Amino acid sequence: MIDRDELAAWLRLLETPGVGRNCARKLLSAFGSPEAVFRASASAQRSVAGPAVAQALTGSYEPLAALIARTWQWLDAEPGLRATLALGDPAYPPALLETADPPLLLYAQGHLRRLQGPSLAIVGSRNPTRQGVDSARAFAEHLSRSGLTIVSGLALGIDAAAHEGALDGPASTVAIVGTGLDQVYPRRNSKLAQRIVEQGLILSEFSLGTPPLPANFPVRNRIIAGLTRGTLVVEAALQSGSLITARLATEAGRDVYAIPGSIHSPQSRGCHSLIKQGAKLVDSAQDILEDLRLVNPTTPAIAAAAAPPVSDPLLDALGYDPVALEALVARTGWSAAQLNTKLLELELDGQVARLPGQLFQRISQG
Repeated sequence: MIDRDELAAWLRLLETPGVGRNCARKLLSAFGSPEAVFRASASAQRSVAGPAVAQALTGSYEPLAALIARTWQWLDAEPGLRATLALGDPAYPPALLETADPPLLLYAQGHLRRLQGPSLAIVGSRNPTRQGVDSARAFAEHLSRSGLTIVSGLALGIDAAAHEGALDGPASTVAIVGTGLDQVYPRRNSKLAQRIVEQGLILSEFSLGTPPLPANFPVRNRIIAGLTRGTLVVEAALQSGSLITARLATEAGRDVYAIPGSIHSPQSRGCHSLIKQGAKLVDSAQDILEDLRLVNPTTPAIAAAAAPPVSDPLLDALGYDPVALEALVARTGWSAAQLNTKLLELELDGQVARLPGQLFQRISQG
């Protein structure tokens, strides 16, 4: 475990205004450790980082003492579940060391063993369709039962569904967040975050007290992409942050997978764009397992989930694209009243979703 003096040196290096990740990396490369950076002469520091940074390192940063005390107290509160992982720590994820910009210090809450096995990122829209949520949860559970730890960003929508599905499998999940670990963002995922701490792991490179600043989330996406063997995008608009994660995964030499959707759905256009650019189209978790050459143990639950649904004439008429009631009247010849009754039954049975604009969409059961 890191001692207080080492922690203080890391925080002083990383939190001093004007230093930044790139400059801190140069200093560590030159001097070997944070303690050695501060033992170096001012002239030696200037030769590596320039006069402005050297001056900042020799000055005092008023909030630093309070941050050190708060961080040490946070670590000491649950020593078995809270830790910091610095470059060179035996528990530091080796996959991140292969990336161009590995985080210099990680804060961890939960079970570090979740970093030891193979993992896959699942990301997607914060405003997904019902089908997208179900797909993310089903893929994540299947892959977790097959030995892949699922990594995502604890956001609403696809991220949350992926974490929830993965928690139902033995390989569990890792959440990479864009805040300090003394807070949960978004607050609606507080209960989910607690489940992840109990069964999985939450990681952040941001110090305690860091709020959910917009600039933090693209930064944390490089960790999601770099920590895993590949990234699966379930649903994404063309301007989605999930496409940033996919690009970072490609740059890190990782595989990118995408689930296709309706050509009429804005939430599918990002996935279709990725497929055009070379992402691997997948329509089952087994596709990913086979591509990664991982053995997939068959379970009764998975076999049951894969069983084809009983044919239903209204489901056949629905297809898989959003459909208006008037179109269903034309397709089936049924009255609007008959259709509304049957659609309500299918909705309660979880086979149909009611969408904004009086549209209906079939939900895949396979």
